[in-house]
Amino acid sequence: MIRDYWYIIALSTVIAILTIQLDQFYLCGVLFIWLLFLFYQQKVPLFTFLVAMLAFLFTYYYIPSLDHIHSTIDPHLEEQTTFIGTIIGPVEQTNKKVEFVLLEQTTEEEILVVYFLDSKTDHTVDASHLLSGGECTLTGEISIPEQARNPHQFDYQRYLLGQGITYQLYVEALSDIDCENAGMLDSIYTLRTTLLQSTLNHLDEQTAAWLHALVLGDDSQIDSETIELFQRWSLSHILAISGLHIGIVVGLLYLLLVRLSLCTKETAQWIMIVFLPLYALVAGGQPSVWRASLMVLFVILLNKLKWKLNYTDVISIVFLLLILFDRYIVYHIGFQLSFAVTFGLILSQHWIAQTSSNTVRILYISFVSQMVILPLQLHYFSLFQPLSIVMNLLIVPYFSIFVIPAMFGLMIVHWFPALLLSLFERLFLFVHERVLFMIQFVDQYVNYPFVIGEISLYFTIIYYVLFVIMMKYLEKQRLNKAFQYGMFICVLIIVLTLRPYFSPVGSVTMLDIGQGDAFIIELPYRKAVFFVDIGANFSFPDFKPTEKVYKQVIKPYLYGQGITKIDAVFISHEDLDHYGSIVYALEDIHIKEIIISPYYDIEPKIEAQWQEKSVPVKRMAFNESIIRNGQLFQALAPKSNQDDANENSLVLFTQFGGKHFLFTGDIGKHTEREIITSYPNLQLDVLKVGHHGSNTSTDPSFIHQTAPDYGLISVGRNNSYGHPTKEVIETLSDEGVIIYRTDEHGAVQYFFTEEEGEFRPFLKE
Repeated sequence: MIRDYWYIIALSTVIAILTIQLDQFYLCGVLFIWLLFLFYQQKVPLFTFLVAMLAFLFTYYYIPSLDHIHSTIDPHLEEQTTFIGTIIGPVEQTNKKVEFVLLEQTTEEEILVVYFLDSKTDHTVDASHLLSGGECTLTGEISIPEQARNPHQFDYQRYLLGQGITYQLYVEALSDIDCENAGMLDSIYTLRTTLLQSTLNHLDEQTAAWLHALVLGDDSQIDSETIELFQRWSLSHILAISGLHIGIVVGLLYLLLVRLSLCTKETAQWIMIVFLPLYALVAGGQPSVWRASLMVLFVILLNKLKWKLNYTDVISIVFLLLILFDRYIVYHIGFQLSFAVTFGLILSQHWIAQTSSNTVRILYISFVSQMVILPLQLHYFSLFQPLSIVMNLLIVPYFSIFVIPAMFGLMIVHWFPALLLSLFERLFLFVHERVLFMIQFVDQYVNYPFVIGEISLYFTIIYYVLFVIMMKYLEKQRLNKAFQYGMFICVLIIVLTLRPYFSPVGSVTMLDIGQGDAFIIELPYRKAVFFVDIGANFSFPDFKPTEKVYKQVIKPYLYGQGITKIDAVFISHEDLDHYGSIVYALEDIHIKEIIISPYYDIEPKIEAQWQEKSVPVKRMAFNESIIRNGQLFQALAPKSNQDDANENSLVLFTQFGGKHFLFTGDIGKHTEREIITSYPNLQLDVLKVGHHGSNTSTDPSFIHQTAPDYGLISVGRNNSYGHPTKEVIETLSDEGVIIYRTDEHGAVQYFFTEEEGEFRPFLKE
């Protein structure tokens, strides 16, 4: 009785998931009214109406919300160092770590167990005693996963919660883990591990990396720059095993078994029914693999049983089954992207079929695929490449016709003599490296992305409603109407892009970058964006800046806010924890100007880079006032050369939302006393506390005279310097200063309008 209406059940499930995400139960009422309308119009039978409402209620109470974040460890686990449980899922091993999920016996909590390999000693690691499904005893240190500490930063804690994992456990040695009684699936997971290692041993490292990604679902060997390149150009779906790959697998099997007369068509179908679930497990068991495999299985079984279901019903049933099997799967980006594209293509199949040209058909498929994932692309990556449709038109056929079949072929023959393999590998790498070079060339010279920033679920819903209507009109060949709704979509995207330029609210954000400073100032109506310091971590023992802070904190924040241009970067002084990330920012972001103190000693290598990017550098003198995009900044120090980088920090005085700010860099007490001598009437509302709260700064007389209401301390958690010192905290507290510090509050934001503003710490107490 539900045949031809399974999509209604699936849609009710989706609305229940949105209700959980938005925490807005009124959506249940919207669903009820919509279904009632369809029933009244006799477009949906009563039974379907009732089942759809039951599906909504079941999903609402079945799918867990991730908003409940664990702040403390379960008392049953807190004092434990020895844990007993069962390994669920595969044991994953890379060149950096070994990890698996343990279902703890007492609390039934899922714990991610991690062993990090020491590159100096762990040349070969034997993890064969870690048995999937086995009962294990292990010792280690349990902790709560790291959560995001900045806006738009990747939230590792939420990511693990989205897999049902509550805690993580670090073990010092694999010998601390004792397992016995392997589970039923252990042999399949062992086969996967064996294939990964075998192909790595027999093939070129680069070839093996692509084979692992495209055949075995493990992209850990592909370098991060290539993965980011594919993400930027909406090509990530190629790296995730999906319908494209499963279709090639089925085609190859059919060719080998039927065309070569090894067995009958019916026998080949039974072989596929057995093979595809096994392959889904060997390929890593990702949602996109299961979606594609189950759809093929359903089609084969339906043909054998002579049941008639349309493709919309099939994909809807697979969608519901996967959620029923794993209630956390809805939080998996691969699940969301895979089903969004598949639903989009199925709903557009009649429009796609209207053309007889294969080239146009591929263009239609690329267009639909890119339009369907656009909101998800913006939500997760904050940008969209308009030319990605053309890029997909070129790259997807290349992977479909050459790369993926080649990788499956190599999987089968990778144990052949090295001479035969090397000839084919050379051909593959010769072609593949040039294709990758072409993508990189386009990325470098024709890279004009829309960096829109994160979008809300409400905008996403509006987008999909407009898109579905547009596609319906295209299918009916009512091009004028389709064009109108296409324009509505364009207007929606333009509105999303221009949001900051219509907002009367600005912000000052003290990012949590650890032991360093990075302040981002966004003026109302996006009149300008400024940095006051843009620090980085550094590596040991060479003390070179690393890109970690930029990649994980600064860049996600900028893209999440839709920022691609910085009007000025004020650098207080030449310590890496205050300027180090500008090296990386210049590669991605247009910086119009760098402003430093008169006594800033620029390294020749850094100066050459600034000149290469044609960034003008201004030295701001003592007591000089400058106006940038309507914002006044005044330099209160350094008054003279102190022959010390910290004491020569550029000190900026400015005003936001009616409050006076002072950014002090790493100045010490000597410069603080010099400032209040030069400016005896200086009154502050917000003080960036000098030198991360070191006792070399924050002189009591300076605090007493300037009388700030708020003190901002940018400091790393558990830092080896002991910052902020007890002495500094007491000095500020004695004067009634409200303290915000990144080690306790994460990023701290001050949102302001023309006349007023308020502070909001990112981490809620």
